[in-house]
Amino acid sequence: MEKRLMTIMVINGIIVAFIILFDFLFLKEIPGLFTSVIIVSLIMFVLPITLIRYYEMVKVKGLEENFPQFIRDLVESLRSGMTLPKAVESISRNDYGNLSQLVKRLNVQLNWGIPFNQAFLKFSRGTKSKLIGRMTLTIIESHRFGGNLTDVFEAISSTSLEIERLREERKLYINSQLMTGYVIFFVFLIVIIGLQKFLIPTLSDISEQTLSEDQIESQDLAAEYTSIFRNLIILQGLFAGLVIGKMSEGQVVGGIKHSLFLIIVGVFIFSVSGFI
Repeated sequence: MEKRLMTIMVINGIIVAFIILFDFLFLKEIPGLFTSVIIVSLIMFVLPITLIRYYEMVKVKGLEENFPQFIRDLVESLRSGMTLPKAVESISRNDYGNLSQLVKRLNVQLNWGIPFNQAFLKFSRGTKSKLIGRMTLTIIESHRFGGNLTDVFEAISSTSLEIERLREERKLYINSQLMTGYVIFFVFLIVIIGLQKFLIPTLSDISEQTLSEDQIESQDLAAEYTSIFRNLIILQGLFAGLVIGKMSEGQVVGGIKHSLFLIIVGVFIFSVSGFI
């Protein structure tokens, strides 16, 4: 994954560098377009990397959601009198979403005679989840020192369920703040549209009365302000979405979907308002 990410960064960086170079060479005399191309180029550079990280985050969250069920099934199998390898073999037929592949791999490794501690550690690393990693270390240490694995697995299962419950409660608590973030963005959008509709025509009228013909024309002034306002909407949507993602999911990358939504809706509404 890291090699693929590095390859994407290099290719994307080269493309963005050519776009920026073209912008400096041929579009520098058009201030509004010049700035817009710079902003879009930077977003193009960051977006693929962010989408990959977002996909990884969603995948890890899916693994964490299925992990408590995996542990509960393992506890039930151990309570029925099965040995640990037999219990893993029994539950490897169950459906745990993306976790199923890792469970089957764990079963194969145990059947090959790989020690449980080593196999379970590989299982943990395969999930790339810090939460599962911490729980796995507890299980491995308990197994190493001869603890009652059934009680340990049951405690881990209860802890996982409690963490998921707290996450859901946190989402409910954060929802009002998310709405506040969206409201702030759309208030900002309304203010920008108001400036575009009422302030810019006034400035254009003043410029027609005070500026000579060889100076900036009123249409150029309006076009320049339109470009500035559009760029402000893009930047506001980008960072507002990232903040919303940080609040709701605990990670900045979780806000990429909010950023894309706000940017697309904001630019669309601003563009449509120009024709009204």
